[in-house]
Amino acid sequence: MSAKCVACGMPMQSAGEHAMGDPDKDYCVHCARPSGEMQSYEEKLESMLRFIMKSEGLDEECARETASRAMAELPAWRHRP
Repeated sequence: MSAKCVACGMPMQSAGEHAMGDPDKDYCVHCARPSGEMQSYEEKLESMLRFIMKSEGLDEECARETASRAMAELPAWRHRP
């Protein structure tokens, strides 16, 4: 089993990496709310920009631009206005 999260692009190799451990969910544990629903665009953007700031050392403005560009390519957000 190998899939990519539709909301962040993370490879999901095991059921435990899918939201709620459910391989039928097409988003990962990092993109799920505690209830199991997928995070909103705004929640995911905030999470991704914080991750980029920490991992890449970018300032918030640059990280936000990088995250929003990356998210625009992902299935969950591709058709977002």
